[in-house]
Amino acid sequence: MHLDHVSFAVGPAGLLSTTAKLSELLGADFLDGGIHPRFGTRNMIMPLKNGQYLEVVEVLDHPASEKAPFGQAVRARSDAGGGWLGWVVAVNDLAEVEKRIGRHAIEGNRRRPDGFNLQWHQIGLKGFASDPQLPWVISWDVPAAEHPSQGAVSDVELIALEIAGDPRRVSDWLGQPAIEALETLEVRWVAPNGTPGILAAEFTTPSGNVRI
Repeated sequence: MHLDHVSFAVGPAGLLSTTAKLSELLGADFLDGGIHPRFGTRNMIMPLKNGQYLEVVEVLDHPASEKAPFGQAVRARSDAGGGWLGWVVAVNDLAEVEKRIGRHAIEGNRRRPDGFNLQWHQIGLKGFASDPQLPWVISWDVPAAEHPSQGAVSDVELIALEIAGDPRRVSDWLGQPAIEALETLEVRWVAPNGTPGILAAEFTTPSGNVRI
């Protein structure tokens, strides 16, 4: 289990304006990710070092966004002004996670602008929706060379997260490997003063450290 990506929901400015602002702060470009037809969302992604990436996601006016937990979560965060949505860990085999959570993983996909159909399975969105400090879990169904982090050479690295929550809660839900997935980062856990979840992320860039 390792940290795969962090997700940021757009606010009133929309996808292009949000990614333009973040791109200016981080000194790197976003790539068009494409539409998630099962979730009623679309995203743009920035490859990061260490096989990770930053996703900026926008909900669409699409029936799927009303039914899919991910679409619902993005809409709720965007309606609240946008900002950090959540963190995602990846595993090679979801069987143990399915057993622990007591649910089956669902399929996800998005067709990139180059035509490649990126496919995966994911689980844990309902737990995240009720407690946003919790990660959801993904297992990629494509070769490693097609992972979103491989879309471009990156000079940007995620080095720290500030999370309102309790690591014991995360460990109780997904087991200690979920906490170990964050060991490459500096993680500052703070007591929630409102909704739990990611409060800030820090990156190294060619121009220095940036906190968002």
